[in-house]
Amino acid sequence: MKKKLIGMIMSAAMVLSLAACGGAAPEAPADTAAAAADAAPADSEAPAADAAADTGSRAAAAEDMKVAMVTDYGDVTDQSFNQSTYEACKAFCDAGGFEFTYYKPEGDSTAERVAMIDKAVADGYNVVLLPGFAFAEAIIEATPMYPDIKFISLDMTESDLAGAAGTDTYSEPNVFVASYQEELVGYMAGFAAVKMGYTRLGFLGGMAVPGVMRYGYGFVQGADAAAAEDGADVTVNYAYGNQFYGDADITAAMDTWYSGGTEVVFACGGAIYTSVAEAAAKVDGKVIGVDVDQAAAIDGQYGEGMTITSAMKGLGATVETLLSAIRDGKWDDYAGKVLSLGIVDGENPEKNYVQLPLNSTIWTDSFTVDDYKAIVAGMADGSITVSNDISAGQPSAETVKINFQGNIK
Repeated sequence: MKKKLIGMIMSAAMVLSLAACGGAAPEAPADTAAAAADAAPADSEAPAADAAADTGSRAAAAEDMKVAMVTDYGDVTDQSFNQSTYEACKAFCDAGGFEFTYYKPEGDSTAERVAMIDKAVADGYNVVLLPGFAFAEAIIEATPMYPDIKFISLDMTESDLAGAAGTDTYSEPNVFVASYQEELVGYMAGFAAVKMGYTRLGFLGGMAVPGVMRYGYGFVQGADAAAAEDGADVTVNYAYGNQFYGDADITAAMDTWYSGGTEVVFACGGAIYTSVAEAAAKVDGKVIGVDVDQAAAIDGQYGEGMTITSAMKGLGATVETLLSAIRDGKWDDYAGKVLSLGIVDGENPEKNYVQLPLNSTIWTDSFTVDDYKAIVAGMADGSITVSNDISAGQPSAETVKINFQGNIK
């Protein structure tokens, strides 16, 4: 990607109040019940046409800005990227007086996702956010039909879209695409876990899709680096659940891991954390959250101190940046761009698009805030490099022993 473009979006993001990775520390996810009560999807009737609040000095092009979000597999109470995107959209629109709603497809298919995009446009929404790789085919199909609608695709890669389109590259003038360097924060989490003293690790991905795989490969690389540095004997159970939610079968598999000596599992697949945490609670095991700071959700339901950290990416910050640009008449700065977002500030980890939560990570004498900051600084200056090559199909390591199990369901 063009460094100039990356610098542009990062600079814009850093001057904003970041929803998911800014301020003094990331906010914990909202309580699921409270979010559910406040977040009813748009029904079959068009939303009421309430007048937007006076936008004062805002750009005239944004005076009729109406924002909609379509969920993918999950719901806006999933304690993961759907919820993070929803909360960022709602906070922005509530503060600015813009109309906002969300739509949940009836099922898991491209046709049903496209139907919700069609409905959002028919209902008068002119900014549509689509979080998750599952929207690739829907974006290819729907966005060319609505050239005047601004689409923001989150957590998607150019390869996802190019693959769906059957082309080598992808770009549409009415679509902005943000992907994240998950391998970097996966590395942070793996390094932290070993430095905290855990030597029996687990990685449970939702599905073997690029974003999840980058998390996992980074996790192994970080654990490997820490094990080599400490001379530690580290083992990683590595598998995919083939779904983004927990169930009895996944819980049973995690019971086997934890009862077999696994100490901490990186639950990398949205609501699949429920099965990991359920199994961990039986043996005082530990969990690493994903996408957002999941400590409040996991610890609140399954046990205080269960979540040692979370591997987060700045979905909320991206939402804030892009909606602000549209409001201010600067959409052209981002339209048609595909950006990969990661480290932008080596001295202030909370300003980056991938990070560990400063407030809820369980810092120890062997892995301190300063140790974490040293990793971030190393990634920023290039002294720490993390591969994002997932072409091998499974991770490898020099020091860590990997027990690769593929799909466990």
